[in-house]
Amino acid sequence: MITLYGFGEAFGMVDASPFVLKIDAYLRMAGLDFERKSVISNLRTAPKGKLPYIVDDGKTIADSAFIIEYLNDKPGVTMSSALSPEQRAHAYLIAKSLDENFYWCLLYSRWLSDQTWPLTKQALFGALPFPISHIAAAVVRRNIRAAVYKQGMGRHSESEIQQIYINTLDSLSVLLGSKSYFMNDKPSVLDACVFGFLGQVILADVANDFSTIAMRYENLVAFCNQIQKRYYTGV
Repeated sequence: MITLYGFGEAFGMVDASPFVLKIDAYLRMAGLDFERKSVISNLRTAPKGKLPYIVDDGKTIADSAFIIEYLNDKPGVTMSSALSPEQRAHAYLIAKSLDENFYWCLLYSRWLSDQTWPLTKQALFGALPFPISHIAAAVVRRNIRAAVYKQGMGRHSESEIQQIYINTLDSLSVLLGSKSYFMNDKPSVLDACVFGFLGQVILADVANDFSTIAMRYENLVAFCNQIQKRYYTGV
């Protein structure tokens, strides 16, 4: 049995992290049996100090990219093998764009935008006693602000960050078109990766300018809704 270690439920999602959510979606789409162990304290045991990681038959694999590589090699899993070499190349590059670019837009929208920060603070720290909740939230937000600035996204204005965000949504919408999935007529590794990120802005209970923008893309909304209905109904 595969065990997926994540942060935990928040904003109406099984996990507030797009990286955890994409592995969760991958496992469901691939039809692999797994269990979730979701709690923030998993960070203490995470081999690389971040989540997700999985444990499978005593073997620990950390980082979502390496987890996907590992799962792709499992017998009977066709999430990548059903794709042509060209499709696999496109899937890899699109997924990396989400990891290294779109992610920072999402991080900004939740942690640094004053519009959303009160909701994030309550959702992730509200259960802690005062003043620990206030102190912990301030420390984490300060660290995230520094990381976003060092990465480069934090050097832009909010309107510029939104434009970067829109550029990605525009591109994904064009790539999906009128299809149900991005590559073939059934879910692939790319669909799991895209859902991990889009689900956090389309399905999550977070109302801000970023979610409002995402909801304008009817085909991306339909994409998220069908995956949620197919794989997460009753969860």
